Amino acid sequence: MRIYIAGKLSDETERTRLEEIDKICQELGFETFLPHRDVGLVRGLHDAERVFQGDIIKGLAHCDVVVVSLEGLHIGSGTAWELGYAYAKNMPVIGIKTDESVDEAIDYLSPILVASTKIATSINELKQALQALKTKLNPTT
Repeated sequence: MRIYIAGKLSDETERTRLEEIDKICQELGFETFLPHRDVGLVRGLHDAERVFQGDIIKGLAHCDVVVVSLEGLHIGSGTAWELGYAYAKNMPVIGIKTDESVDEAIDYLSPILVASTKIATSINELKQALQALKTKLNPTT
């Protein structure tokens, strides 16, 4: 089972957070796709097609699950697009939000995102949700 790690990539802190999620997923035995590791960052408008092809056509389209960082005041337009794609493709999505309660964040997370996404509020909850999903999708392991 392959997991797409989604979230904002604009600064080192955000990328480090995604790398921590990636490490957790790998420790649980999942293959992962981490956009900034596997495709690289966009360096300007000339890079948009390369990043789209790499992130979506070669990455997200070949994953089974999305794990998304929901930290901060917004999720970012690219992340929102990825979550819509995952929903349309009936892919399970697990979010993680540890910086404040989902109830406090609902205005900027959006009720649509909250209603369509399993949201863990700690690393331990994320691990439990991933393990449960792994068992559900592949009961022989």
